[in-house]
Amino acid sequence: MPAAKNDRFKRALGIATLVGSALFYAPSGLAQQAPQVDPRVQQRAYNFGFPPDPSAGSHPGRIATVNLPYAVFVSSKVTKARKSPLIVVLHGLGGNPNSLMQGDLLDLAEAGGYIVVAPAGYNPRGWYGIPSDAPARPREPAAINDPPNLTQLSEKDVRDVLAIAWKEFNVDEHRIYLMGHSMGGAGTLYLGSKYASTWAAVAAIAPAAQRMEKDMEPTLTKLTMPVLVVQGDADKAVPVDDTRKWVAAMKDRSLDYKYDEIPGGDHSSVIATSMPDIFAFFNAHSK
Repeated sequence: MPAAKNDRFKRALGIATLVGSALFYAPSGLAQQAPQVDPRVQQRAYNFGFPPDPSAGSHPGRIATVNLPYAVFVSSKVTKARKSPLIVVLHGLGGNPNSLMQGDLLDLAEAGGYIVVAPAGYNPRGWYGIPSDAPARPREPAAINDPPNLTQLSEKDVRDVLAIAWKEFNVDEHRIYLMGHSMGGAGTLYLGSKYASTWAAVAAIAPAAQRMEKDMEPTLTKLTMPVLVVQGDADKAVPVDDTRKWVAAMKDRSLDYKYDEIPGGDHSSVIATSMPDIFAFFNAHSK
């Protein structure tokens, strides 16, 4: 392999080995400690295929692959004979597929007969497709190995995991939902807007959507499904005023939205606090 292509391939693969680590560094107070893996959650991986290298011309050769993890929970009420609702869960900056797959989320998914899938988002900083011109931070050395198209790879990972679940399970196409926390909350707004026809409803928890503000108008224009936004008023990582801007804009545009502001809620506590309302919201909406 030529040296230049070999370097690009190494950059693309280098960070993938970190996805299963116990702790990921993330700036601005957004780091997430990976939880103990709940035994009810299946740990899986799949071969993620990279798009052809444009610099290779019209004959890019064999598409490179890397093994990416994802997590799956299947309620005991799910059967092949009956269509079941599906939730795609997006972790926050520095997290992994198990970050949200615990506690009330699993209990409520079990009670409601849900399938839940959680992609890695390619790596802990993938941002699920949200564009950014921000350079790698000096205190984040792993970022220097990120491929230049990281956000696009992250978006593709989410779509791939959804396609895998669609193929494996008898999914109710009228009840596919998206939720996420922090970076994943911003990803929920972004992918909710970009693939609006997919989702019956979406839920963004403490969405770290500052880098999306310049694209607020086109994002909101395409959020045609019911949207739930949850935010703690004591959140120091994602200031409540930032989220209020999005909610005010939703109100101005008469979107179908619901806003839960949690008194005293911080960046982490709102995850567990919000789960009953999120599942009630999902249970109440189908296409």
